[in-house]
Amino acid sequence: MKMNVTQKLIQSHLVSGEMVAGEEIGLKIDQTLTQDATGTMVMLELEAMGVDRAKTEASAQYVDHNVIQVDNKNADDHLFLKSATERFGLYYSQPGNGVSHPVHMQRLAVPGKTLLGSDSHTCANGCMGMLAMGAGGLDVALAIAGEPIYIKMPQVWGVRLTGKLPDWVSAKDVILEMLRRHDVKGGVGKIIEYYGPGLDNLSAMDRHVIANMGAELGATTTVFPSDQEVRRFLGTQGREDDWVELLADEGAEYDLHDEIDLSALEPLIAKPSSPGNVVPVSEVEGTEIYQSYIGSSANPGYRDFAVVARIVDGKRIAPGVSFDINPTSRQLLTDLVKESHIASLLQSGARLHQAGCNGCIGMGQAPATGRNSLRTTPRNFPGRSGTLEDSVFLCSPETAAASALTGVITDPRSLDMPYPTDIEDPKEPTVDTKLLAEPLPYEEAKKVELYKGPNIALIPEMDELQDALDIPILLKMGNNISTDEILAGGARVLPFRSNLPEISKFLFEIIDPSYYERAMEQRNAGGHAIVGGYNYGQGSSREHAALAPRYVGLRVALAKDFARIHWQNLVNFGILPLTFANPDDYDSLEEGDVLQLTDLKETIPAVNEFYIGVKGTGRKILVRHALSRRQVEVMLKGGMINWAKERQEKEKKRKGADDKMECRACQGTGMRADEEGWQYACTVCNGKGYIEPGDEEARVADVDETKRILD
Repeated sequence: MKMNVTQKLIQSHLVSGEMVAGEEIGLKIDQTLTQDATGTMVMLELEAMGVDRAKTEASAQYVDHNVIQVDNKNADDHLFLKSATERFGLYYSQPGNGVSHPVHMQRLAVPGKTLLGSDSHTCANGCMGMLAMGAGGLDVALAIAGEPIYIKMPQVWGVRLTGKLPDWVSAKDVILEMLRRHDVKGGVGKIIEYYGPGLDNLSAMDRHVIANMGAELGATTTVFPSDQEVRRFLGTQGREDDWVELLADEGAEYDLHDEIDLSALEPLIAKPSSPGNVVPVSEVEGTEIYQSYIGSSANPGYRDFAVVARIVDGKRIAPGVSFDINPTSRQLLTDLVKESHIASLLQSGARLHQAGCNGCIGMGQAPATGRNSLRTTPRNFPGRSGTLEDSVFLCSPETAAASALTGVITDPRSLDMPYPTDIEDPKEPTVDTKLLAEPLPYEEAKKVELYKGPNIALIPEMDELQDALDIPILLKMGNNISTDEILAGGARVLPFRSNLPEISKFLFEIIDPSYYERAMEQRNAGGHAIVGGYNYGQGSSREHAALAPRYVGLRVALAKDFARIHWQNLVNFGILPLTFANPDDYDSLEEGDVLQLTDLKETIPAVNEFYIGVKGTGRKILVRHALSRRQVEVMLKGGMINWAKERQEKEKKRKGADDKMECRACQGTGMRADEEGWQYACTVCNGKGYIEPGDEEARVADVDETKRILD
């Protein structure tokens, strides 16, 4: 069978299921990535599950989101994360080292490997020939513990690239073109794989830009081949030995097809307030701006900043424009300083911020009320910038720089200057690992105690799913509700990421500020439900958008359909995600209606489609769930933590029994047992006898005769 790159990556890591679109598959995870907005919860989950040590090839914790220290909360959490990485055997990237995705690409990404991250833009590392996926924190915690990730097998969407980008058009315009064509739901249930001769004209970091915003299409991930360009990039990082070639077989097929002629593209821009609201820059030219923002994981490369520096070199930005420069890594910042690009930016009137996510996640650089912000960030969901009624446009660095000079949205092709075509990545970039601490040796790690400041609250225990629910609908929402609208980011909210009772107070505040109080009143009365339209839960992977609703009593989420990661997060925390079998039934429900669900413990395992009642009306609505058998088990137990904790306890019990079993053939403690406790042959000598310490009647027997359940 001739395979594409995606199929090769999946086949080499497949531990369960078959590569049939829509079927559940289990994948072995080689690496994990966590960031501080989600990582504190991951570390608490590892503790709650009783995990001893990371079982991945490499796991890294980055501090890049919550680097502003206006009080003790973020600083205390950084200390907690440092102690947790030491205890569990993870890399630790300190504040100031940079945004997780480009730093991981530089230091740890390996072609042919799988990467699971508690950040939806983990897909950016697909630029390296990796299967890199975003997921909820609990899924990442399980991967760190050695468990597979379970997903629905996506379709593989091949996008053939031809031609070469014209002057004033860059990689950001490629992904904006994809969003212009397909909008924010176009990639749902799909992995996007780019191929074709146009790849020869895109650098590894250009590919990062494109792969990063595959998340905005709703795609499971984005994949590029590992070719000579990836080899070149790893060579500049002193890591060429990590390179392996990974290309699609000649004649490989794809489930879906698209093609982009790079030479035909023009500067594009996403208008407020959706990454899919894309038009040519020329269509909105002349619109006044307040801010022009350069940086984020969506444009993290050297050229993304260097080209801006060259455009504004010797010039002054327009009066009243806030020109914000957010370097994405310490390494990048050092290289830009060496080449005097930072000096050019500062002399033009730019404001230089520390290396990190910063304004992308609403942590600083929020725009003024009623003013337009132009950003190279990946998202412009309502309120994400930190300003509740924001107006954010997404664009390339070239468009952002041109507009900063004029004070209005400007097509960069109209500038009276030649395009700086001679910008190249440094042949010998600064490789600085001082702020990336390696995992401690196991014996030393065992002695580390977790540091928990006053802002850290333990995850409360969660009860099992009840057999019958009588629950009111507290919210009814429309289409494309994002996780930022469910639970905002920003400087007000994210510092409480490790304090569930406090962060829950911000739930749905953009949609209905009264939700929290109403939910808490209903929590002890059996919980509540919410109703949503299409693509409910799009955007960030932050599991707080599911965990916090569960904390305040959400038991059922009923929608027309769900975004992939949020759907998985709902399952992980024991919130039953249901879809309308007939989408028109959405119109028949109102806030305050009481949903009646009965015989759930028998119904959910038996069927995927069943009726729920609307109390006092006599109406019944046909709904569906898409849970696999494994997920049904998770749901019935009340969530993944309960399910995983039970598995960890079984594993420890079995291991303890294994350690006591001595093989008669070699006298070693090599006997092992399977998941149910049945004894296997000796793993040391392959002998088939056993003797327990102190057993006077040692015997040798065939394995089939010696099977027994270990107490």
